[in-house]
Amino acid sequence: MARSNILPVAAMEKLLKKAGAPRVSEEAKEALREVLEDKAAEIGMQALKFANHSGRKTIKRADIKLASK
Repeated sequence: MARSNILPVAAMEKLLKKAGAPRVSEEAKEALREVLEDKAAEIGMQALKFANHSGRKTIKRADIKLASK
């Protein structure tokens, strides 16, 4: 099954260049995208648990902050 990507590859290059990389390979951009999307999904699922526990359907900033720790 093909993976559906949400984050653009160009954004990955910008992040890596901002971190100081003079050049970035396509493979590095793709790898960073995969890692960030996986981590974002984990944080999102945990944040949803916090919202549900609080009796809310809406995920709030505090839920994301707590989930990312």
